[in-house]
Amino acid sequence: MTHAPDDAPAARLTSYEHDGLTFDVRDEGPLDGEPVVLLHGFPDGPASWNHVVPLLTAAGLRVLVPAQRGYSPGARPQERSAYRLDTLARDVLALADAAGLDTFHVVGHDWGGGVAWQLGIAHGRRLRTLTVASTPHPRAMVAAMTHSTQALRSWYMAVFQIPRFAEWNLHLRGGELFARNLEKGGLPKAEAEAAARLLQEPGAATGALNWYRAIQVGGLKSAAAVAVPTLYVWSTDDVALGRYAAEHTADWVSGPYRYEVLPGVSHWIPTEAADRLAELILEQVASVA
Repeated sequence: MTHAPDDAPAARLTSYEHDGLTFDVRDEGPLDGEPVVLLHGFPDGPASWNHVVPLLTAAGLRVLVPAQRGYSPGARPQERSAYRLDTLARDVLALADAAGLDTFHVVGHDWGGGVAWQLGIAHGRRLRTLTVASTPHPRAMVAAMTHSTQALRSWYMAVFQIPRFAEWNLHLRGGELFARNLEKGGLPKAEAEAAARLLQEPGAATGALNWYRAIQVGGLKSAAAVAVPTLYVWSTDDVALGRYAAEHTADWVSGPYRYEVLPGVSHWIPTEAADRLAELILEQVASVA
């Protein structure tokens, strides 16, 4: 891979290409601002950052929000092997190259957090800072499966492995039942319905589910510690990710580390606590200025 030089001319992006796929991207804020890449999770897609982006751009940051594999219409391969973590991380590096960024700040939520951790583990030299909301370090997650109630919290991941049945469940009644389940987990009604609609698009449900189906347990168990300056944000009312993994994530960060807990906030931190999350991101960016 060739890296764009630091003095490469900046240009506004609406899409970029990698691995024969075309990814949509939202690019806002001053082109010469500190660059921050926001990575969405399952199933709300890039819209999950709608409340955060204006707060970051108002502070002078350049914000890039890609629609990742399975979510961009031009990037929905159907084979699960196309969704391994380092492949997903290389998609983000391709975005940075297209934007002329040798290094950048990355922020991830949910599965976007998984990709952010992978960037920190395998491609840390490209990162200025790493911020993750909700998702613990992979090694902390693996440990939590046998030392806490995390395995019970993660029951849905087993269901998502079932071909066709999982897609059928997401498509049932046009996604209405899936949207209701998202609401029960704390996602506001409008956002839940929008996420369910997104997965009704051709190929989107299988693409999104393949993030789970491509999990390589061996890779999670061997994930290295992260040396990049790291901020980890966890919320106490997260029904999917428990306290044990959150508290033990510190064990797997060797660089500067900050851990923030948001009391009474659900899993959907970028939507429910956008103001506080944006404040924390700005502090993290400023910490290395």
